[in-house]
Amino acid sequence: MPVLAERMSRAKPSAIMMIAEQAKQLKREGRDIISFSVGVPNFLPANHVYQAAKDALEQDSGLYLPGRGEDVLIDAYLQRLEANGFTGYAKKNVASGIGAKHVLYTLLYALLNEGDEILIPAPFWTTYQDIADLLDANSKQLKCSSEQNYKLTAEQLEQAITPASKVFLFNNPSNPTGMVYSEAEVKALGDVLEKHDIWVISDDIYNRMIFDKMGFHHLLKTNPNLRDRMIMIDSISKSYGMPGWRVGMMAAPEKIASAMVTLNSNSITNIPGVVGAAAAAAIAGPQDFADEMCVEFSKKRDEVMATMSKINGITCPKPQGAFYAFPDISAIFGKKHQGVIIENDMVFCEQLLKNKGIAVVPGSAFGEPKAIRISYACKPAELTEGLKRLEAFFSELEV
Repeated sequence: MPVLAERMSRAKPSAIMMIAEQAKQLKREGRDIISFSVGVPNFLPANHVYQAAKDALEQDSGLYLPGRGEDVLIDAYLQRLEANGFTGYAKKNVASGIGAKHVLYTLLYALLNEGDEILIPAPFWTTYQDIADLLDANSKQLKCSSEQNYKLTAEQLEQAITPASKVFLFNNPSNPTGMVYSEAEVKALGDVLEKHDIWVISDDIYNRMIFDKMGFHHLLKTNPNLRDRMIMIDSISKSYGMPGWRVGMMAAPEKIASAMVTLNSNSITNIPGVVGAAAAAAIAGPQDFADEMCVEFSKKRDEVMATMSKINGITCPKPQGAFYAFPDISAIFGKKHQGVIIENDMVFCEQLLKNKGIAVVPGSAFGEPKAIRISYACKPAELTEGLKRLEAFFSELEV
């Protein structure tokens, strides 16, 4: 019998989606399950987004559309870039894809040969490593512990870059930790990158979800000399409550955007017109709705941190963006819950789901096996109840 391609031996299903599906299955079986696993905002798009989709549907031609994205979407994205202070970009510099995940996969496909080195600060979004493995790239994980607030330092970056390094992948605010880099921290990293001929991919999809007046500080603002090597990625999923609509955007030097369009022509062909119109309406339309959701998430963050502060054995740097908390639970490894030894993060998550009906993602999926990821992008009542159960689980641990 013919066999699968060798690369499939390196392919892994998303750990986040596996846990989310497990939680859904338990719900279908009648279990009372609260999921802190998948990062799906608990709100839907504003009405003007749906209206734009309806209008586009009425005008649908049924024809193939531009692989870069229709003008309405490209113009909306360029407008958003300009409003955010990223000037000088034109149609030739941008392209769209089926979600930020697809954009990232296509970019790395275009940038990395087998064996090329990609630098990934850890903890990281699971898909970063998964894509690198599929492409047979040499990923170098730059470990950032809870003691350093899960943030990469300039010294670490300087030590990690070698002549083999080709891509640096930077996510700010961070999934899974929710940490946000200050302007000084971003500038320090940018100063290092300016000294090395390396592509910089900036995953900015949580840029509208920042709390405590931290502000969004970007490498291209602190270090404009990086422009010829800078690739920015954005998405409609998180800020506008549209993860299922699947639209990701990128801005980059012309040859990178052109490569994306070429690969689109051999894979997805184009984003559906209805979806693109809805995305354009979200990006270019009123932003007050997204701003209000950010305020709600900051309140949920505060509720999560209040619970974290009451639990012995947890170290949880305060997240200032996105909708995740990433507590270090390693202090309780070796303790027991109902006779089961909590040997590691995987056992912890299994026991928490089995005994308390709470689904969280083990930190090992993100490159940090000492921690777990809590997504608080759920309904307020579910968050409150879930945190009570989580606190109860810790209180029941025995030596």
